[in-house]
Amino acid sequence: MKRLLNDALNNVISLGVVVVVLFLIIPLPTALLDFLLIINIGISIMILMITMNIKETLEFSIFPSLLLITTLFRLGLNISSTRSILKTGYAGEVIQNFGRLITGGNIIVGVVIFLIIVLVQFIVITKGAERVAEVAARFTLDAMPGKQMAIDADLSSGLINEKEARIRRGKIQKEADFYGAMDGATKIVKGDAVMSLLITLINFVGGVIIGGVMGGEAFSVVLQKYSIVTIGDGLVSQLPALMISTATGMIVTRSVSEGSLNKDVVGQFKGQPRAILATGIILIFLGCIPNTPHIPLLLGGGVLVVGGYMISSKMKKQAAVPEIEEPAQQEEPQTENDYYKDINNVYSLLTVEPIEMEFGYSLIPMVDEGHGGKLISRIVIFRRQYAQDMGFVFPSIRLHDAAALGTNQYVIRIRGEEVARGEILVDYYLALEPSNPLGEIDGIETVEPAYGIPSRWILPENKEMAEIYGYNVIDPLSVMLTHLSETIKRHAYELLNRAETIQLVENLKTSQPELVEETVPNIISYSVLEKVLRNLLKENVPIKDLGTIVESLADALSQGRDLDTATEQVRGALARTITRRFCEDGQIRVVTLDAEVEKKIISSLTRNEQGVYLAMGADLMQLIVSQMAEQIRKFSELGQTPIVLINQVIRGYFSRMITQFYPNVYVLSFNEITNDVQIQAIGNISFEGAVQSERKAAEI
Repeated sequence: MKRLLNDALNNVISLGVVVVVLFLIIPLPTALLDFLLIINIGISIMILMITMNIKETLEFSIFPSLLLITTLFRLGLNISSTRSILKTGYAGEVIQNFGRLITGGNIIVGVVIFLIIVLVQFIVITKGAERVAEVAARFTLDAMPGKQMAIDADLSSGLINEKEARIRRGKIQKEADFYGAMDGATKIVKGDAVMSLLITLINFVGGVIIGGVMGGEAFSVVLQKYSIVTIGDGLVSQLPALMISTATGMIVTRSVSEGSLNKDVVGQFKGQPRAILATGIILIFLGCIPNTPHIPLLLGGGVLVVGGYMISSKMKKQAAVPEIEEPAQQEEPQTENDYYKDINNVYSLLTVEPIEMEFGYSLIPMVDEGHGGKLISRIVIFRRQYAQDMGFVFPSIRLHDAAALGTNQYVIRIRGEEVARGEILVDYYLALEPSNPLGEIDGIETVEPAYGIPSRWILPENKEMAEIYGYNVIDPLSVMLTHLSETIKRHAYELLNRAETIQLVENLKTSQPELVEETVPNIISYSVLEKVLRNLLKENVPIKDLGTIVESLADALSQGRDLDTATEQVRGALARTITRRFCEDGQIRVVTLDAEVEKKIISSLTRNEQGVYLAMGADLMQLIVSQMAEQIRKFSELGQTPIVLINQVIRGYFSRMITQFYPNVYVLSFNEITNDVQIQAIGNISFEGAVQSERKAAEI
């Protein structure tokens, strides 16, 4: 029973709407009709009060739906009252008393007053609310992209976090939905006003016909009887409709308000004491002119003058407080040298930004959102995508101009040091040259900054022709963003610090608290975990599966493994992740090492107090480096990333050695590739290969 009662309470609105629809069919007793008419008036007053006291429109986001329900409720009561009026000429005490109140014994006056109320409702309030809602909906939708970009800019600059950004984006979406709904809801208000006029006309004409023809009463009696109830019925329905229409206009004009309507009106009028004083003086002047209503004008003007004077005096007292304190606050040095005399101020120069990007003068519009710049929003998208792929959120990027750079240049710095530099032409497109272009295109020869591909800057009108010739055409913003993203990927391991490591562990604690409590920092210190994560990021291995990393690292360290061996064990645990990253179409193309070469490398491993390192001879290193160059050309022809497949024992040492010469080569071990992948060896590094290379060189 209790459960049924709770379900009924939870669905009270739905049940109420069904009951309201039934009002259109089922006759209501006059006593119940009187009660419901008073409820209707009370609800409309309550809605009007709410719209006047809210600060933001979303505080009353149910208004569009509520407007439909109240309109349906009002029409249901109107139809019920019409049935009673046409049937008996009486629709309850509420309608009868309102009719007598408005007519005041004179039917003509009552009709005129009623028509004025209806016209004010229809022409002024309803029409104005409809137009305001239409404009507000259009402007809100047009402003959505700019608001989204502002949120992305605040997020990228670190002013807000991801949670706050989601809340603000949700609020923008709700505002757009609300104003869109209000645009349609105002049409309901307009239709309700038209319907009220029609029902009033039907009540009057129908009542006169029924009373005169069917009832056999005198025309004057019929006219008096049905005029009162018709005007009363129209007034009872128009008063709630008038308040609902006013509430509609109120709620769609709250976009620039900072508080409730009462607070805003009082506060903003109090902020203009001169206007109040001027108005009071003008009224007093008019009161002194002969044949004007002297007492009302002088009384009203005197009240305004006194009120304006009191408000002005209060504002002057409040403004005097900061003037007294101002000399004490102006203690900052006036010159740069004076500022840095204080040794504490010198420490502000020691701050190093994790990532910086400096721009020449011509590139500022690409960054400035006020001029339509989209770099910040594109960076936000890249940060989110990189976090999803790699499990690491790189810090905010500080963007600023630099007078020392050329107008078309930009510089990327990691921890204060320059790591990349580029130059782009804002009004051009970059066309990447294919291996066999179908034609020649005019342009300024250059090199694509991220990958070093031969390219040329072309005019926009040559873009289509360049694409026909096989060139890959890129806009300047994408060129700069690609360079930035590739630079961040290369140096992501440098951006991972102790604070970020702790943050990643805290994030893991929310999903796997037992694992974190058991291992960090009892078995794995934060410094060790940071080094392992850096090693993984340095070789482009995602750290998103932090639970697997922590678990396998804890197992390795508990077995007494050193850090390099523990890292290799972690990589083995991430075999699926590594395979997915480098596998294409179920297969992975690699270069392998000959067994004799691997033995030579293993024998070159040397241990000292600092650990194990690779002490490879110059001949062996030359053999590997020279043959590797030939193998990389094969990968370039296939358009794939160069991968070397090697024994797990020497994988880490070989990777550190080969990336000194070829940074874009990835070194994997056999246990990092899952069994369901087909391995295709497209080359092999061996001693015989070195001999063949020497013969080719001699023949040339």
